[in-house]
Amino acid sequence: MEFDINLIIVPVTLVFLLIWLVDKFILKQHHAVKFYSKELKLAEVQLQQAKDRLDASLSRHQIASHADAYVPSADSPTEIQTAYQDFQQQRIKLASLKGNPPSEAAWVRWAYEFLPVLAVIVIVRSFIIEPFNIPSSSMVPTLYTGDFIAVNKSAYGLRLPLTHTKILDTGSPERGDVAVFRYPLNDKVYFIKRVIGLPGDTVSFNDGVLSINGETVSTMAANYQMPQSLVDKMLPAAINNQPIDDEQRATLGRQEELAARYQRENLGKHSYLVRYVADENTASQAPFLLANSPELTETGGRSWSITVPEGQYFVMGDNRDRSDDGRFWGFVPEENLSGKATYIWMHKEPGLKLPSFARNGAID
Repeated sequence: MEFDINLIIVPVTLVFLLIWLVDKFILKQHHAVKFYSKELKLAEVQLQQAKDRLDASLSRHQIASHADAYVPSADSPTEIQTAYQDFQQQRIKLASLKGNPPSEAAWVRWAYEFLPVLAVIVIVRSFIIEPFNIPSSSMVPTLYTGDFIAVNKSAYGLRLPLTHTKILDTGSPERGDVAVFRYPLNDKVYFIKRVIGLPGDTVSFNDGVLSINGETVSTMAANYQMPQSLVDKMLPAAINNQPIDDEQRATLGRQEELAARYQRENLGKHSYLVRYVADENTASQAPFLLANSPELTETGGRSWSITVPEGQYFVMGDNRDRSDDGRFWGFVPEENLSGKATYIWMHKEPGLKLPSFARNGAID
């Protein structure tokens, strides 16, 4: 998730807001055009009414003519002369209005047309819910590449777009939450991982057993069969910066899946599956753990332990041996939090393939 659409939507919205304010209180072009439109419609109605009255008067006096062609004479009945004068006055009034229409710059018109829509989008995306697309397999089997998810933006505090300044504290992450956050090493990139350690927690891992503050996380073996279509697309389209075609990607994915084992973890209020690859221990070479957990080297990569500082969180991917997470680069500062992933609403493979809704459901 490397592109933040707010970088476009928010500046455009602010520009339109500025234009709207300038016109609303200084230029008043839109008001003039709106008022003119009302006056024009009223003049058209009044002209038609005057015409109908003149036609009715002509009919009552059995004069075979109609309003547009009639010219009164000196001996024309007073009723007809009065109706005729009113009709002519309304024609002059309408012609005068049509001859002097107020102008409205295109950018002013666009501000009034698009600002309400953009404002709603910004408010919803910034403070309520925002869609994200999963770009990698680091959260398999919970989330797969191509999943479209909804993120609750109010779960961890309301923040201003772009500046990410918290303006209202509405909550904080709990153990087991699937959180979206700005990558600490590049805050223009968004990551999604599972929250394992809260501020002050000591997170330990020993021969496949995860513990928090000395208490073992409840884990049991799980029988899970990944759908073949997802296995074939699980690996990235490039390995070690070398592109691979779809056939190679599927073959390697199937080979790796034969060595995969799944476990069910219960952490906090959440129960979810995690994936390990037999004979793999990528964390043994994780730079952050190597620098901050002496046990990692002492045990040959089988064990490690870190303590989460205040105001920060420790996160891991559910695809434990295929996740670039906190073990490699460290903790997630509280100010980097973006929201809580809550729901899968669509799955779509790249290209012209139709979306699927078979994976729709809540994220645990």
